[in-house]
Amino acid sequence: MTKNIMIVGVGGQGTLLTSRILGGITLDAGYDVKLSEVHGMAQRGGSVVTFVRYGEKVAEPIVEEGQADVLIAFETLEALRYAHFLKKDGVLVVNTQRIEPITVVTGAAEYPENIVEGLEQEHIVYKIDAMEEAKKLGNSKVFNIIVLGMAAKHMDFSKEAWIKIIEKTVPPKTVEINKAAFLKGYEGQ
Repeated sequence: MTKNIMIVGVGGQGTLLTSRILGGITLDAGYDVKLSEVHGMAQRGGSVVTFVRYGEKVAEPIVEEGQADVLIAFETLEALRYAHFLKKDGVLVVNTQRIEPITVVTGAAEYPENIVEGLEQEHIVYKIDAMEEAKKLGNSKVFNIIVLGMAAKHMDFSKEAWIKIIEKTVPPKTVEINKAAFLKGYEGQ
């Protein structure tokens, strides 16, 4: 059985590091893994989407609409934008951070209100203000690992396996803060 995971955010939020961690843990577990990354104007805060599919044998990397088991969203508007990819019983893990796209900044559009509340009416949603939690840990850059920690509870791997792959994947000088961030999300639900 193939598991379908999506990671969505905007440029600079750590979606690619998160996908490397997820790809690494699935490979370590012996699964066939396919990853696909889609970058919009990532350097300018545009949408970034990563598909991670793993199972006994995975033919293609793209997750179809209505097929994601877990959707990890680093920003609320990105959660709304990609929620239709979730399975009926899929899980949405969302960072409640709001990053206004250029159309909102310039006044050409308005940022939708009550996004998370609307998503909760149709999906299983776990939410966290990961940026605030990361600041409490002393490093706002690890908010993505906090969100990953929450999402990890809805995947097939032990806490110890996640910690091991984080140690192998993140830069050596950031291992301890990333482990702390992961545990904050994993144990905070």
